[in-house]
Amino acid sequence: MKFSDAKELLEKYVKGETLRRHCLTVAIVMEFWAKEFGEEANAETWKSVGYLHDIDFELYPNEHCIKARGILENEKAAYPELSEEIIRAVLSHGWKLVNEVEPKTPMEKVLYAIDELTGLIFASAMVRPSKSVMDMETKSVMKKFKTPAFAANCNRAVISDGAAMLNMELPIVIEKTIMAMRTQAQALGV
Repeated sequence: MKFSDAKELLEKYVKGETLRRHCLTVAIVMEFWAKEFGEEANAETWKSVGYLHDIDFELYPNEHCIKARGILENEKAAYPELSEEIIRAVLSHGWKLVNEVEPKTPMEKVLYAIDELTGLIFASAMVRPSKSVMDMETKSVMKKFKTPAFAANCNRAVISDGAAMLNMELPIVIEKTIMAMRTQAQALGV
């Protein structure tokens, strides 16, 4: 799916700037990880999945990752590249939280791992004097990760489970996600 189509689609359903920035952050990180996994040819699809992952959150916060299927299926006529692969990937980041769509593909596993993590990294950056990821170190995020009261809404269990799903140590997942956010730090405001 073209990222321009994903952007147009998300903006029909998400009006809040904070949520749009989060979706952009996840999209940028997903594109980075696609390349890490040798999926350069599919990087735009990974980016689109990242951008669309919270399409139902603003309208249906209590049915997040449930209403997304209906929204996306209803948009298939206007966006023919909106495949079942994309819809399933979007739903998979709600695994064990609100649905039983277990992440199976590398794209789904990365989305599951980095969605909450990007929020933790962003919050960690905002309390730094620089308010940036450009000078952030993995150990700083690990310290915040181990402080449950910090960015309490970021689900540490999901982040840990996601890293395990990727068969990677958590610090490596954090490091790669910071690196991904650095690629577009100015656009993300971090």
